[in-house]
Amino acid sequence: MKIAWCITGAGHFLRESFEVIQKIKEKKPTTKVTTFVSKAAEEVIRMYGFDKSLPNISNGNYLEECFYEQEQGSSFPKVGRMLLKKYDALIVTPATSNTTAKLAYGIADTLVTNAVAQAVKGGVAVFIVPVDIEGNIESRMPYFIDREICMKCEICPPVKQCPNRAITNQIDLLKCNGCGLCVKSCSYGAVRGGLAKIKVRDIDSRNVKKLAQLEGITIVDHPGKIIDVVEECKY
Repeated sequence: MKIAWCITGAGHFLRESFEVIQKIKEKKPTTKVTTFVSKAAEEVIRMYGFDKSLPNISNGNYLEECFYEQEQGSSFPKVGRMLLKKYDALIVTPATSNTTAKLAYGIADTLVTNAVAQAVKGGVAVFIVPVDIEGNIESRMPYFIDREICMKCEICPPVKQCPNRAITNQIDLLKCNGCGLCVKSCSYGAVRGGLAKIKVRDIDSRNVKKLAQLEGITIVDHPGKIIDVVEECKY
């Protein structure tokens, strides 16, 4: 099996997405995965500490490369593989509300949305896991400093321990690599991640429903279900 995996800039479902792709490869070791990473996803993957996991999924061999949007120019030439039917399936997980909205209205101006458009044109099965489907969700946030707990120590161990100098009086998430050293070094537990309760906007729910009606696209409500729906698909 040859899979194209697209990642967008959502923290919600990110861990589960990595886990399910890894399980697919473990279940069928001959599976090849090409990863397409949006600009926002490159930042989010790093701040959640998953950037070092990508080589375990896409090792750089043919059809197992990792393509970053910022390196692909404006024409995104590598997505032309979809028209050549190099892949059995294209999986977008997690898919932000921004990506979902663009796809629902036929906009293909990013690496991921262009890959989906070309996949549909080329008859490649497309599976999308939106992060904002309906109701309320609990999303895991990257590391932050809880100001109500922070003791403003004159010598701050997290600042000294941070390998990327991402911490001053707050955490610069664009520098953070999610290593967690700051969490371990704070004696007061002021540095932590956590779950945030988020209400899904009505417009995002409508966009998901609109996207689900489009030809060639299957909406999946959780990354964990990807394995089953991909195996059920007849290429």
